[in-house]
Amino acid sequence: METPFWVQRALDVKSVEGRINVAGASIRYHVWGDEGRPGVVLIHGSNAHLEWWRFTAPFLSDQFRVAALDLSGNGDSDWREKYSGELFAREVWGVCEAAGMGPRPTVIGHSFGGFVALETAHNHSPDMAGLILMDFTVAPPEQYLEWGLRAEREGVRAKRKLRTYATREEILGRFRFIPEQPGVHPRVLRHMAEAGIREVEGGFTWKFDPALFDHLEMGIDQRDKFAALKCRGALMLGEKSEDEGAFFGEHMASITGGHLPILTIPGTYHHLMFDEPLAVAMALKALMLQWLAEDNRPQMRAHLDKTLEKRHG
Repeated sequence: METPFWVQRALDVKSVEGRINVAGASIRYHVWGDEGRPGVVLIHGSNAHLEWWRFTAPFLSDQFRVAALDLSGNGDSDWREKYSGELFAREVWGVCEAAGMGPRPTVIGHSFGGFVALETAHNHSPDMAGLILMDFTVAPPEQYLEWGLRAEREGVRAKRKLRTYATREEILGRFRFIPEQPGVHPRVLRHMAEAGIREVEGGFTWKFDPALFDHLEMGIDQRDKFAALKCRGALMLGEKSEDEGAFFGEHMASITGGHLPILTIPGTYHHLMFDEPLAVAMALKALMLQWLAEDNRPQMRAHLDKTLEKRHG
């Protein structure tokens, strides 16, 4: 299979790693793009890591300062005894401040990261340029299903034991997306898998905390939190997504009177940044640039007026 040009081009754009401490946990992040540009922070889904954005962030970084983080319990960030939306929001905002995202960053979250992005906006929306939920939607309360509270809801004991695989190739061969989807290029698939494993005594295991959802409550009030936001919002969906968390786009359109920007990327599944990364990046960029233009319309008008004055002066 021929490797798409965007794979190597994205890998050639280097990022800079950083770390911060949030409530006792070390949180890893990477940054692309020059400081001083408008900021955007990218939040991965559950059982994932910041490399989920490796093939998207570089195509934003020519006009934006871009950060992606490993949420606690994922990737190379620390695990916690218990997790909460408030703690995840603190991690995201801490990265915004440490990574030089500027005064009004845009926050983008995919899947479970959409929940974290919503929690971040719930706490910080007056200081945000906008919120973009990617294949994550808020459900009407009467149809809401709680993803978290597994220890209480399912009566299971919190446990942190992950399977250990004897060899690197064995564990890489077990890597799957949830939900599964066709068509992801093998090189991209392997990159995601390699970034999500670690060597331990006896072999290799995954980096994510299997107890993340044992005590975390995502909350039936997500719809109301979204309705109360003080920043712009938008929704991006995979046309063929089979993820249950992305089924309520019509509800979000309804509660916004049909005025919420909803971008559906043709032919894509739940992990749409691997299906059509350029389409995803360009759609995000166009939306964010339009928001910037709206915010800076008076300044642009002033520059245009000066141009006219010079011509007729």
